[in-house]
Amino acid sequence: MDETTSDQPASRVRKVRCCIVGGGPAGMMLGYLLGRAGIDVVVLEKHADFFRDFRGDTVHPSTLQVMDELGLIDGFLKLPHQQLQKMDGLFGGTKVRIADLSRLNSKYPFIAFMPQWDFLNFLREAGRRFASLEVLMSTEAVDLIRHDDTIAGVRARTSDGIVDIEADLTIACDGRHSTVRERAGLGVEEIGAPMDVLWFRAGHKPDETENLFARIEPGKMMVTFDRGDYWQCAYVIAKGQYDAVKARGLQALLDDVVRMAPVLKQGIAAVKSFGDIKLLTVAINRLGRWARPGLLCIGDAAHAMSPVGGVGVNLAVQDAVATANLLADRLTRGRPSQDELDAVQRRREFPVKMTQAMQVIVQNRIISGALKGGGRPLKVPLLLRLISALPWLQGIPARFIAIGVRPEHVHSKAVPTA
Repeated sequence: MDETTSDQPASRVRKVRCCIVGGGPAGMMLGYLLGRAGIDVVVLEKHADFFRDFRGDTVHPSTLQVMDELGLIDGFLKLPHQQLQKMDGLFGGTKVRIADLSRLNSKYPFIAFMPQWDFLNFLREAGRRFASLEVLMSTEAVDLIRHDDTIAGVRARTSDGIVDIEADLTIACDGRHSTVRERAGLGVEEIGAPMDVLWFRAGHKPDETENLFARIEPGKMMVTFDRGDYWQCAYVIAKGQYDAVKARGLQALLDDVVRMAPVLKQGIAAVKSFGDIKLLTVAINRLGRWARPGLLCIGDAAHAMSPVGGVGVNLAVQDAVATANLLADRLTRGRPSQDELDAVQRRREFPVKMTQAMQVIVQNRIISGALKGGGRPLKVPLLLRLISALPWLQGIPARFIAIGVRPEHVHSKAVPTA
């Protein structure tokens, strides 16, 4: 017997082979790949558009390689973006080089800074040529449809009422606060993070240039991204200290920002209130089990990443590529088995765990110590001193950040389009 936890009847029912919940990087990339393979797939995005201030605007070489393999790279790189190769930082006043992507053996040895809405819109437009792919905006999954112990689709809320979307496979790509994951009762292992991030923009004059990426001082840390016509800023605070920061007042915060990054002295005027600042709550977690019959979780719905390294978007894309590689052909014949769904986790869990382990090391050994402050001068850790002093070592962190553990390549089929 079918059952849902919603008492509101559906105004209509539709059936698809695969329903992807969430139009972020994982969902849009997977939708594109399955549409490319001729799978009848629908992507549900609860917002009316992609125009929001995402935390993840970095497109790494691993993702650029995927775009190349799909034949999309030329058009993609025509979109406005900035490129970063060398990652420099100030650690207690000492300049260090954290990574040098030019040392990578990669076709695209740089990080592209691009608003995530441009990335997602590009994938949506590129996917319009696939008749089997449909992206439904303003469509929010609110519950799951169950046939006994099997997930058989989702119930969604639209501007025209409730719709039941029955699917052989439902894939949750709806982020770290996944509704689908919660409705499915999948348990999350919290790993923790010692910090949160204040995310804001500062004005940028044409003659302002600075290649510093991170700034760390006793009790303070900040990251700045040169976005051409504005500075994107991430001011790191100790976990749970946002109320204390607000209690000190906006001007005290902005004074700290300008002391750390004098290049922002003029542009900081763009921050007029705490309403111009977004609190990003940092979490590292992962599911113990990514799938149950008829359902698979990938991307942030399966594993929330720290902002360390800016790798979240790219891991989500890698998950999508692996999922299509493993399941696209099987989906042409119906619902994948539990073992076939678990194969995605077996493929992707190791890179996730390795990346999260490295993020925890950075958080605990560098960020946490810096945020505790204590009035003592900061010393550059020995490892960072070695990396900065020996250029040939700078390719190692560059590879971890830019390529990652077990990068994926597109092997899923492509069905000819008319």
